[in-house]
Amino acid sequence: MASMQSEKEKAEELKKKFEEAHRINDEKQKKLDEADGKLRMLQETVQRLEEKISNVESENKVLRQQAVSMAPTKFLSGRSKSIMHRGSDDGTILGNSSILTPDTNGAAVVSRQLTRERSELDDRPQRSLNEKQQENQDMLIRCIAQHCSFSGNRPVAACIIFKCLLNWRSFEVERTSVFDRIIQTIGHAIETQDNNDVLAYWLSNSSTLLLLLQRTLKPSGAPGAPQRRRSSASIFGRVIQSFRGIPQGVDLSSVTGSSGGRSGSIRQVEAKYPALLFKQQLTAYVEKIYCMIRDNLKKEISPLLDSCTQATRKSRASLMKGGQQELIGHWQDIARSLSNFLNTLKANNVPPFLVRKVFVQIFTFINVQLFNSLLLRRECCSFSNGEYVKAGLAKLEQWCIGATDEYAGRAYDELKHIKQAIGFLVIHQKSKKTFAEITHKLCPTLSIQQLYRISTMYWDDKYGTHSVAPDVLANMRVLMTEDSNSAGNNSFLLDDDSSVPFSVDDISKSVGKMDISNNLEPPPLIRENSNFAFLLPSNLDRS
Repeated sequence: MASMQSEKEKAEELKKKFEEAHRINDEKQKKLDEADGKLRMLQETVQRLEEKISNVESENKVLRQQAVSMAPTKFLSGRSKSIMHRGSDDGTILGNSSILTPDTNGAAVVSRQLTRERSELDDRPQRSLNEKQQENQDMLIRCIAQHCSFSGNRPVAACIIFKCLLNWRSFEVERTSVFDRIIQTIGHAIETQDNNDVLAYWLSNSSTLLLLLQRTLKPSGAPGAPQRRRSSASIFGRVIQSFRGIPQGVDLSSVTGSSGGRSGSIRQVEAKYPALLFKQQLTAYVEKIYCMIRDNLKKEISPLLDSCTQATRKSRASLMKGGQQELIGHWQDIARSLSNFLNTLKANNVPPFLVRKVFVQIFTFINVQLFNSLLLRRECCSFSNGEYVKAGLAKLEQWCIGATDEYAGRAYDELKHIKQAIGFLVIHQKSKKTFAEITHKLCPTLSIQQLYRISTMYWDDKYGTHSVAPDVLANMRVLMTEDSNSAGNNSFLLDDDSSVPFSVDDISKSVGKMDISNNLEPPPLIRENSNFAFLLPSNLDRS
């Protein structure tokens, strides 16, 4: 019997060792999976950085070429004046194509008169062309300054701007004012910072236009940029192509990401400095408008969040006698504000990618506000308040489900700190929970400092139960002492991230094919104008 008992004890001991080894193995596997995930994220980040560096280098090369080309021009201009001055001193006058001396003074007068008249005749068509271009630009600015609505899910203003710039070959010129005028129009439109409908409209248009530029423009002289070459198409073919509003060699369906492009067609346009600068300015406006919309929503829900955290200051009787149903109205108001913002963004066809980014950051903000309030005020660390906040978080989860993954994305996952803290407050028999159970199963996201503060501030206003066991608190204090000796941040509060959580490449990758080549009706202001006939669907559909 003694030997059997001994064997049984050994078996139990081996079983415990096996379970401990299995647990350690699971933890190592979990850490390995996390490391693998971080490695993949780092690889993606490195790839995006390499792409950005390549684009920056290409744009810098264009800027350097621009600077180099400007310097010789000024030098030659001054040098030519010097030559002219020396020539006049010794009686020699340089004309357009001949050298005149004082002996041919009468002929020189006639020659200069003929040259001046010829120059005026040559400049007259150019002045007429410039005036026509100015009129077209004025009409475009007047058009986009109005609300141009949408065609399907495509913002009309963005599509018209892109088509006009492409048709006028504005991307390929060294100097033009049209880009500055478009930027000024957008800037003037968003001066009313609290009008979310206007902001959403311009976020939709500016992000769509930026997407089209990202897929179309290529810095001239950059590696892989198409080299300028004479088109082999017939004169008739070039005339038809120009009439349709598409620069020679550019397939409109291919630059916008749709299929069916002709083989061998040039998919991108060589952009000069003004076009590249316009793209940078447009990027800044997309980021600015995005932040304005996000911050407006934060301002709207901040007082509601304060009401949620301050609700516990009401009498315990109000909470314990059914008052939660009345107090839950604050959470319903938050859900209502989220829904109103979502409807505004959807009505203006803001890309779902940007909508998801907005709500992910908003839920991060909610997580920070609620969690920090919990750690800063002892009255918030009660059992009944945990039940109240838990009910409110359930309302937010229902909202995310109703908004669908397309628009809400992983927003609810951003509440992990407050969810785990509330889970700790409402769980029963805390004193029986081990340190490992609390740190690995119940609250794996929270730091030791955060867990220690919640554990010491907790009070049960409903059942009178106690917090965690003394040995658990002792373990926490030991780890906190070790952590305090490190150089890391020991603050138990969370910080809100107000950075821009996306890049131009992210927008481009998130949006699929966008066909703007047909079925896009121009606004009435330019529909009947023959100078904008290239925008009409009937002209775009011609072969």
